[in-house]
Amino acid sequence: TMTIDNKKNIADVHIRSGVYSSDTIFDYLRGYVATRVFSRNACFILKMDKKSFPELQELGRRAYEKQTLKKIFSPNNLWVEYTPGNSALANIKEWFVYGRAIEHLCRDLPVYR
Repeated sequence: TMTIDNKKNIADVHIRSGVYSSDTIFDYLRGYVATRVFSRNACFILKMDKKSFPELQELGRRAYEKQTLKKIFSPNNLWVEYTPGNSALANIKEWFVYGRAIEHLCRDLPVYR
C-alpha cells in the first residue's frame, strides 16, 4: 500500500510479503529515502538524486497504474551500495537532517547509508 502526503511531500510505502516485508519513506522535502527491512532488522537511508527518482506526483501515478494494470514496466533501474552508519543509533544531528518521518521509521535500528 502507498500513502502520499502532499502537504509534507512524503510517500509512505508498505510491502507486506512475509520475510520480504518492508516499509519505505520517500521524503521529497528533505531529499531522502529510507527503507526498513523487517527480516534484516535494519534501516537503509539513501540521498535522493533528483534525476533518478520520479517526482512525488509521478510516483503516485505509477502506483495507480500498477494497481490498475497489475503489471508495470519501468526502464529506470537504480543500483546503490550501502555502508554501515557510524553507530547502531544515529546521533541527534542526523535525525534533524533526515526528518521526523525517517526518524520514526529507523530509530533504534542499525542504519546503513
